[in-house]
Amino acid sequence: MELGLSGKTALVLGAGGGLGGAIARTLAREGAHVAMADVDLAAANSVAEQIGKDAPSARTAVLRWDLADLGVIEGNIAQIEKELGPIDILVNNTGGPPPTPVSGQSSELWTSHFQSMVMSVIAITDRVLPGMRERGFGRIITSTSSGVVAPIPNLGLSNALRMTLLGWSKTLAREVGRDGITCNIVLPGRVATARIRFLDEQKAKREGRSVEAVSGESTASIPVGRYGDPQEYADVVAFLASRNAAYVTGSVIRVDGGLLANI
Repeated sequence: MELGLSGKTALVLGAGGGLGGAIARTLAREGAHVAMADVDLAAANSVAEQIGKDAPSARTAVLRWDLADLGVIEGNIAQIEKELGPIDILVNNTGGPPPTPVSGQSSELWTSHFQSMVMSVIAITDRVLPGMRERGFGRIITSTSSGVVAPIPNLGLSNALRMTLLGWSKTLAREVGRDGITCNIVLPGRVATARIRFLDEQKAKREGRSVEAVSGESTASIPVGRYGDPQEYADVVAFLASRNAAYVTGSVIRVDGGLLANI
């Protein structure tokens, strides 16, 4: 399927991680110019090196970007526009907070992660929307968590804060649909990334079990019988970024192997 991404410019947040890296590589292979942002510059550079091998004709840019610092948004996006052109595709992919109960957390912890996980996404999107409107094309794709559908125990901050983005994305989709801009939420189930490995390790530690026992229990709850591959997640994001997905907006797309039991 020809996705029509050739020559489009994409900004992928959290591009140094497992999901973000797979998304950046996939968009580059489809012909997009890709800006990769991550607080871990070395990780983002590693993804850029892989793109250089897999898609040598792709144009890329790498930025160290701390999403908690809203003051760098204008300068960073201006740099991307100068190097690659105006942003057509924005992939909002933020890191997750530490595992905690939802109760008893300090206001400082809530505020810090609200800034990096919610306000950053809203502010960056607001910055690129005028250009998308002018060009009559835009894709706003926000990666969240299966916890927004079925809250995950001991991920209280993540469950609550990511839920905010569902209401925001749905509302935005109605506001910009006639401008050729789509807004969708994508949520992963148990996709094999360093983040999921970390969460399995933390659960094993809390419960006094082995990581293998915890991951085996999780695997048994997934109808397809395995953790997902980051590439499978990236393929869904690439489709939503494409011209073929012009009639898909305001949606929540699950990439979870059937894990979530609710309809």
